[in-house]
Amino acid sequence: MIDFLDSSLGRFFILLAIFATVFLVVQVALRMGVENRAYASAVNKRLKMIAQGTDRERIMTFLLRNDPNRGPDLPGIWGNAVRSLRRNLMMASLPYSPMQVLLVMGVAFAIVLLAVLVLAWSASYALTLGVIQLITAFAAAVAIGIPLLIISFLAQRRRKKMQDQFPVGLDIFVRALRSGHPVASAIDLLTNEMEDPIGSEFGLVSDEVSYGAELTEALSAMAERWDLDDIRMFVVSLSLQNETGGNLAEILENLAHVIRERAVLYLKIRALSSEGRMTGWILTALPVITFVMLFSLNPDFYLEVATDPIFYISFPLMIVWYFVGVFAIRKMINLEV
Repeated sequence: MIDFLDSSLGRFFILLAIFATVFLVVQVALRMGVENRAYASAVNKRLKMIAQGTDRERIMTFLLRNDPNRGPDLPGIWGNAVRSLRRNLMMASLPYSPMQVLLVMGVAFAIVLLAVLVLAWSASYALTLGVIQLITAFAAAVAIGIPLLIISFLAQRRRKKMQDQFPVGLDIFVRALRSGHPVASAIDLLTNEMEDPIGSEFGLVSDEVSYGAELTEALSAMAERWDLDDIRMFVVSLSLQNETGGNLAEILENLAHVIRERAVLYLKIRALSSEGRMTGWILTALPVITFVMLFSLNPDFYLEVATDPIFYISFPLMIVWYFVGVFAIRKMINLEV
């Protein structure tokens, strides 16, 4: 009887130990899974970097590396071009500086130019002025034109997402104010609840305020980075409320309503101008892509006519008219609401 009890008690403790071991292993695995999932599903890049233990100052430096407001001010057209490239890289969230992009495009341009020149010379084509113009245009289209089109597309897509997120962010901001949170706490709530890009952007505003910047100045810098009128109206509302007083939550709720109505009107205008915008994209991208494809598949199609003396004048004029047409179409379809 004692042996039976001892054996039963021994099996009980063994089973209990097995159960406790399995339970602890499952709990540890679940905890690790939840932590990893929380890290993996952090709503924006800034929170992921904080979860990795990155210093706040380094986070600001990383996220603002392509801030067009902080870049060197170059004079003339080149300054505007570099500033536009910096803004597009920032909006597209690409981890490269303008100088890196320009350097890579310059090296790629030189490689493609030399390679095609060697291939044309080895194919017994005379390297006349027209052939050199043609090959230079091909190298520029491959190494400069197509990458810039891709960067611009990514930037505008992310800018549209930022524009769509802002009314939702205002709603969260208003709810936080109505529940008794101060403005700084409401902004911090936005950084924890919103996805990129607006989550990281308001996180940068929160960090800048923590380092001593004025709230309206930090928000104005964010509006200039993204070139969004909705954020500028938000900054003006905060500034007026600070000077004149009033119910900020009610002011921002009305502002969110105005922004949504403005977005509805903007979508209607986009629908009415969709043909023009599509024409603009086609006339901007299609000639470059078609030229690159045809020259890559059948270079004889262009090289045979590049030796004609009239080609020396007509080809550069065609490129000039291409840019004039792109500029004119952009002006016609760039409708302000």
